Amino acid sequence: MPLNYHDQVNLLTDILTNQQTDCCGSVAECEQLERLVKSLMVNSNLDQNVKPVLQEIYDYSQNGKYTSDLDEHILTNQENLSSWVNNIGSFS
Repeated sequence: MPLNYHDQVNLLTDILTNQQTDCCGSVAECEQLERLVKSLMVNSNLDQNVKPVLQEIYDYSQNGKYTSDLDEHILTNQENLSSWVNNIGSFS
């Protein structure tokens, strides 16, 4: 059963919040973030103001997927993670 828009936003927010809180994550989480962002970007109901935020999250997940030190990547993006969660929350 596919996730609806709100489920996708909630899952995206949960993963980002967990990475921010725990300062660690996995390649699988980065891949999940990519899939969620891609799915949300093609949603015609998406607020256009959130697209730049989703692109930043996509870039973050791409970089995280290929970094040699994912925990350090997450640590250096703490402010971004907080900002993204706040921004997504305001559009969902």
